[in-house]
Amino acid sequence: MKKYLKWTAVALFLFVMIGFAGFYAWATTTYEASEELQGMVDIEGVLMKDTVVFEPEIEKKNGVGIVLYPGAKVENTAYSYYAQGLMEAGYTVIVPEMTFNFALLSPNKASEYVERYPEVDRWIVGGHSLGGVTAAMYAAKHEVDGLMFLGSYPSEGADLSKELLPVLSIYAEKDGLTLVEDIEAAKPLLPAHTVYAEIVGGNHAQFGMYGAQKGDLQADISAVKQQEEMIELTLKWLKEN
Repeated sequence: MKKYLKWTAVALFLFVMIGFAGFYAWATTTYEASEELQGMVDIEGVLMKDTVVFEPEIEKKNGVGIVLYPGAKVENTAYSYYAQGLMEAGYTVIVPEMTFNFALLSPNKASEYVERYPEVDRWIVGGHSLGGVTAAMYAAKHEVDGLMFLGSYPSEGADLSKELLPVLSIYAEKDGLTLVEDIEAAKPLLPAHTVYAEIVGGNHAQFGMYGAQKGDLQADISAVKQQEEMIELTLKWLKEN
């Protein structure tokens, strides 16, 4: 019996290790910032210990901070164009690096920056794809001043329908991973005052700038065009709230 238990334990250990190795290999095969993006934004200049930080000059700061959770397997630098556009309007934008590039493993990451930037008066959390799902989970348990979804929607465990916080949901017509039907189905989980905005011709991967993504549809507009629309829609919503 002891020998049987020993070999069972060894087999279970090997099974767990193989499973972890497989997950590690999957999670670390990431979507990096595209060459186009790297040619437009000084990415190295905004990296602070693997965290992307776009901080306006002191005289331009408006006291509002935004923490954006990346999509699964997407490197945080891929959101630099969007972050820079918001920073130019006075917002402090932070895109953290997630454990194994998987936001669900770092759900409370935003709290680190709330503590680190006490001069910021209001905090907005948001995210792309799985990052948006995780941001909604965070908003359901912490006091925030707004929530943003980029090609994303809340999970059943984050019912925000009775919350007063402002919510923005930007989705794309050609998104092959977060379908328009998914956005519609999740509406009962969000406040009635949630603002929805569709980017015609946009797709899932162009909510960041990291090239094509498996399972996505072909966009009818360029990545830069989609990013500019995202910035415009986000700033309009921020100014109204």
